[in-house]
Amino acid sequence: MIEAAIIGAGPYGLSLAAHFRRRGLSFRIFGSPMDSWLKHMPKDMLLKSDGYASNLYDPDRELTLEKFCAESQIEYSDTRTSVKLDTFIRYGLAFKDRFAPDLEDKAVVGLERESKSYLLELNTGELVRTTRVILAVGITLFSHIPEAIRNVPEGFVSHSYEHQQVNKFRGLNVVVIGRGASAIELSAALQEAGADVTLVARKMVLEFHNKASGKPRSLWQQVRHPQSGLGPGLKSRFFADAPGLFYHLPEKLRVHAVQTYLGPSGHWAWRERVEGKVPQLLGYAPAAARICKDRVVLRLHADDGTARELVSDHVIAATGYRVDLKRLPFLDPELRSQIKLTESSPRLSRTFESTAPGLYFVGLAAATSFGPVMRFAFGARFTARSLTRAVATSAAKGRAFSVVKPNMETQ
Repeated sequence: MIEAAIIGAGPYGLSLAAHFRRRGLSFRIFGSPMDSWLKHMPKDMLLKSDGYASNLYDPDRELTLEKFCAESQIEYSDTRTSVKLDTFIRYGLAFKDRFAPDLEDKAVVGLERESKSYLLELNTGELVRTTRVILAVGITLFSHIPEAIRNVPEGFVSHSYEHQQVNKFRGLNVVVIGRGASAIELSAALQEAGADVTLVARKMVLEFHNKASGKPRSLWQQVRHPQSGLGPGLKSRFFADAPGLFYHLPEKLRVHAVQTYLGPSGHWAWRERVEGKVPQLLGYAPAAARICKDRVVLRLHADDGTARELVSDHVIAATGYRVDLKRLPFLDPELRSQIKLTESSPRLSRTFESTAPGLYFVGLAAATSFGPVMRFAFGARFTARSLTRAVATSAAKGRAFSVVKPNMETQ
């Protein structure tokens, strides 16, 4: 019986492993390292987070992104140089090698609760028993496709996370739905690969991050718009540095903040690759879709009631991710029924524990409890520290009880 099992090996899972290892907790971690980044992000993607906010977190800060870039002779700046996807992946794998060398590249295919413990079934057939399970599954299992186009047969509609390579769409007509980084980057990549692309977005304007000026900020700017792991601003600073306080806000405020803060936007470097080059149909949202003569007929509606139809070979929904526990195929239905929800996300304690004792959720699934920072790698800092402290305390109590109990019985 191990004290904890970590499912997932992205920034959150690896940061937790580094902290657990330092505290001497007995654990196993399962998953393919940096899987979402390696297999589901555009090859030439640039991270929107600043360099100093794109770290994985070990207890002593031995391997920050800055240190990795220095060792690897890669250009780095806290705020002025965008982090390339390839750099972030290489950094994550180096972090894994140093702090999670025992990572098991295996998939969990079953998870159920047995009295006061959990039973994990691996794709190798092995059964693992543990007192606690931490789900650090990332985002790809929660890909969201608008209801209006979900009825379209497989092969005609897909989600953006499926398309790291886009050359297969050369010569085809493709509609991309969305207005965030994925939609913007994917539509540009498709256009450059020789596809006939139309970008459809609900809002009338595409938003882009501002390029760092590189100039020193005045004292007033630093006070009025303090820098944070989520960008400048007092609100950003609160969300980035005080997830423990965010937890105590009324539920409606928490949900609203997570749903509205830092809405969809593209990296500033992609603006010139999209504007004037990729045809855009702004102010429209998908209302329905059907197949006619092996093509997708997409019906769109505007807020003023205007309707349009687009005919394409394929529709790609770059429409983000929404937590839905039914999308976790390994989760036993009976166990899932024990997990109370806030909206569609698990309701968590201050230590990330769900209403199923010993089952913890981190990352995107913890956003409605701890704030928008849980949508970013920067949130792994607070998560790793807080959850490790809670698990270590709980494990110590459990070990003490197991030692004391026999003595009590002999008296």
